[in-house]
Amino acid sequence: MDPGLAALLARIRACRICRDTPMGRPLPHEPRPVVVASSRARVLIAGQAPGTKVHASGIPFDDRSGDRLRDWLGVTPAQFYDADNFAIVPMGFCFPGLDAKGGDLPPRRECAPAWRAPLLALMPQIELVLAVGGYAQAWHMGVRRGASLTETVAGWRAALAGGPGPRVLPLPHPSWRNTAWLKRNPWFEAELLPALRHEIAIRVAAHP
Repeated sequence: MDPGLAALLARIRACRICRDTPMGRPLPHEPRPVVVASSRARVLIAGQAPGTKVHASGIPFDDRSGDRLRDWLGVTPAQFYDADNFAIVPMGFCFPGLDAKGGDLPPRRECAPAWRAPLLALMPQIELVLAVGGYAQAWHMGVRRGASLTETVAGWRAALAGGPGPRVLPLPHPSWRNTAWLKRNPWFEAELLPALRHEIAIRVAAHP
């Protein structure tokens, strides 16, 4: 790994701004940043924020959502967790806590402004960003995203066609709570997933 990237990654993993100098209420537990940076990966997964299981393990997408995401990508766990294949940089690095209904809170607002631009600047080899969920799509697509997540993902062909910087492919969150969305939008599996798997196959190394 590039020494500058390794040094920045060490600073991120020691970050406590959401607890010590927060925007609003401080994080209600000890921060545990979960991020995978890479000097070689050509695909960046821009997710939302760690959930409870990932917070406990420190391993990104170490849950049922990760199982679904790996299926969407057409990769094995060995391929997925190889930093030469994927950089995994969520919008919030720490588990944000739960809301009153038991769902995950939004990513912490401190993370992206503090760390995202300098981290991405040190990974110029990234060719494809998988923008998973509305927060990642807002950051990586800006005015190119649609009025809703469905509209944004449905416009995947235009997003993938290119623009300044790496190409961006918008995806819904692979949470099992989105199963109903997937059933309402069969084009996702029929049309988007084959294109996604092709994009991944040409950028990810095979593993035994």
